Amino acid sequence: MSQTRQFIVSDTDEITRADKYLATQMPEFSRSEIQRFRITRPDGSVVKVSEKIHTGDTFIIEIPDTQTDVATDNISSDFDLEILFEDDDIIVINKPRGVVMYPSAGNKTGTLVQNILSHTHLSALGGETRPGVVHRLDKDTSGVMVFAKSDAAYRGLVKMFSAHDLTRKYIAFVWGVPNWEVADITGNIARSSRNRQKMTMVKSGGKPAHTEVAVVNAWSRVGVSQMRCTLFTGRTHQIRVHLSAHGFPVLCDPIYGRGASRLGTVKDPDLLDFLREHSGQMLHAEVLEFSHPVTGEKMRFKTRLPDDMTELKYILENC
Repeated sequence: MSQTRQFIVSDTDEITRADKYLATQMPEFSRSEIQRFRITRPDGSVVKVSEKIHTGDTFIIEIPDTQTDVATDNISSDFDLEILFEDDDIIVINKPRGVVMYPSAGNKTGTLVQNILSHTHLSALGGETRPGVVHRLDKDTSGVMVFAKSDAAYRGLVKMFSAHDLTRKYIAFVWGVPNWEVADITGNIARSSRNRQKMTMVKSGGKPAHTEVAVVNAWSRVGVSQMRCTLFTGRTHQIRVHLSAHGFPVLCDPIYGRGASRLGTVKDPDLLDFLREHSGQMLHAEVLEFSHPVTGEKMRFKTRLPDDMTELKYILENC
């Protein structure tokens, strides 16, 4: 069932459009959501969201209930979930490598969202195939993620990610050893005109991107480094694009890694076997810090390296 609210414009209101006025009265909803509500006057006439408002106007808003579950045929449990935190509003998980985020044309089953739905409900505001999704990791990137269970949490998390009002740190193993310890990488990122599946840095256009990179370990003999990357923006493939463009492509990255040209320099047999056998980029979302979107509580989650990256580090330390 839908819920109904009523508002009367006071003489102190200075906003001229109906949707802008209602957005101030119902801050839990975005203007795009409000524009989909049915808005009427007491006489039953429909109010257009673009209409000018006047003191004394009365608006009756019908707010439809949101469905908090998707269809049951979208639910499956193909792997064990590692749940880091859960309450009525959010669920935080450690995503395994090799798992797609949500169903798509080439991936109908075995996705992360479907597995979460076999455990709990998610906010439907993300859409039928992406319920509760407020950010994403590539298939072969592992690590900490947060999903929205309640609609209030979804709205709060979307605002948080849009404003970059949170901390995200990643661990990457890359080709090359820099002559610096910390660097800021900036540069706009856009979709490649040659390959629509690939992103690229551009001198004009695109979207601004900013990554801070710190060297954690360096193995000069084999020309490999371990880096911690902090995101200040959240562009598609941002870390992979920024590192590759500056001469430090992520190991085993099939798109930006340029690994074939580097394998000839690898002499250690264990490292060579590892690099030949792995196709997913050595990138892990290590840390996620944010304020709980409903309670405001400060939250911090740090995840261990996945088994294959732990194996890679062991090989590098013993080369």
